[in-house]
Amino acid sequence: MTRMTQSLSTEAARAARRWYVADADGKVLGRLASRIAMVLRGKTNPSFSPHLDAGDFVIVVNAAKIRLTGEKLAKKEYVRHTGYPGGVRRATAGDVLAKHPTRLIRDAVVGMLPKNRLGRRLATKLKVYAGPDHPHKAQRPVPLPEPVATR
Repeated sequence: MTRMTQSLSTEAARAARRWYVADADGKVLGRLASRIAMVLRGKTNPSFSPHLDAGDFVIVVNAAKIRLTGEKLAKKEYVRHTGYPGGVRRATAGDVLAKHPTRLIRDAVVGMLPKNRLGRRLATKLKVYAGPDHPHKAQRPVPLPEPVATR
């Protein structure tokens, strides 16, 4: 697709990218992650197109205070590989939250994005911070709106 064939509405959506800030304090991980993934993908914009990046930026603060339901802190496992033989590393959600609190939210949101170059580009618009401060004050972020009830 050439640049000339894109519609003007998607060009306007790209030009007017908004910045949202989401406070993760006391929020359930999966529910917050699905809301963030929708905003990053651009599904909240009227000019949504599945093959274009029409989403907004999202800043997540207080990632260390995220909540997991049930026994997930002790039983949910994150598996990664170092790249060396026998290099499988396993950690529970509680361990990951204690050492790298931003990784829980990032992994949950990136897992909900497309697994292609568009998804990798969308993931760069997610900014996660463990504490309440972030360096994006100049972008004047607004609070992430609550999801609209469908019924």
